[in-house]
Amino acid sequence: MVFLGMAIGFGCLLLAFALEGGEMVALLGVSPFLIVIGGTVGATMIGLSADELRSIPGLLKVALTNRRYHLRETIDLLANYAMIARKEGLAGLEKELSDIKDNFLRTALQLVADATDPEQTRLTLEQYIYATSERHAAGIRIFEAAGGYAPTMGIIGTVMGLIHVLSNISSPDQLGPSIALAFVATLYGVVTANLIWLPLATKLKNKSEKERLYQELILEGALAIQAGKSPTLLRSTLLAFVPPSQQQEFDRSTEKGGRSKGA
Repeated sequence: MVFLGMAIGFGCLLLAFALEGGEMVALLGVSPFLIVIGGTVGATMIGLSADELRSIPGLLKVALTNRRYHLRETIDLLANYAMIARKEGLAGLEKELSDIKDNFLRTALQLVADATDPEQTRLTLEQYIYATSERHAAGIRIFEAAGGYAPTMGIIGTVMGLIHVLSNISSPDQLGPSIALAFVATLYGVVTANLIWLPLATKLKNKSEKERLYQELILEGALAIQAGKSPTLLRSTLLAFVPPSQQQEFDRSTEKGGRSKGA
């Protein structure tokens, strides 16, 4: 979806420019590109540490890949763990840990299996969620900073271009193309900010919010298991994390499951 969105954005801009009679060659310029992209990258790097710089490839990978958080399936999974805990006790829950791939879910159930105090369980998991959100926020700020620098670099490029134009004002025939090339830098700055840097920051923010919701669901589920709640009550409690449209589907699937078991 990232590449599709960028393709639509850039494509519509170029198409609109062409429909107005513009020539694509007029939008090309090595100097504006170097000023805007190089200036944006350089300005962003100044405010970053070495560790933050090394994290950028990973952040891009996260933004460009699609990890889905299946809340309904997670609720079913937690309900199953609640049933195991009620039937087999903490020892039965301990046996399930080796099959859990999600690190946060495994940590939550490990705390339950270890009979950790509920308040300590909540505190530990909330600290985990907070640390994860802060780490994500640091990555988001990198792209937001780039989105703020890019338009400014575009203005700087335009000013530099106009200085060059005024220094050659004795050649009237070259004024038009030179002024147009100068404003290409502003265009590059605004476009890259609004179609690359800021959208990437929004994408990471959206993913961070979804992961936080997923982790909070697991936190409440783990506490419900620790409190000895039944699988049915656990499902009802955690259903608040699921969008209303999916809640109806969840209710229908639960009813079908109940009828099939009764049959």
